[in-house]
Amino acid sequence: MKAIRRNLGYGFLSWFLPFVISIFFFSKEGTLQIDLFLFKTIMVVVGSLSGCFLLYKYFLHIDSQFFKEGFIVGLSWISFNWILDILILLPMSKMPIDLYFIQIGFRYFSLLFFAIAMGSILERKIK
Repeated sequence: MKAIRRNLGYGFLSWFLPFVISIFFFSKEGTLQIDLFLFKTIMVVVGSLSGCFLLYKYFLHIDSQFFKEGFIVGLSWISFNWILDILILLPMSKMPIDLYFIQIGFRYFSLLFFAIAMGSILERKIK
């Protein structure tokens, strides 16, 4: 049960940290205050950095089956991020879901790739 709570907690943080950072780039009226491409670049960097750090923290508590854990945590975090975006970001931005996946949603696959890579490295190191 503790592992599930950790997975969900870190998964929430993988969504929440970039979301909070992004707020600082918008005016009170909801307009972006910097160049759109600069904003997207910053969000990719923030998301990657926070995702890697959270995966590092997550894997500190894993003792075996690292590849499997990487796959599970990667898929669960992608799902968690998509669900939170659909529930919170899409209504705020009024973005259609197809445009969301083109501009934002598919980028979450990096979490899965990072998680599988970390799990694979750990699996190989332990053998």
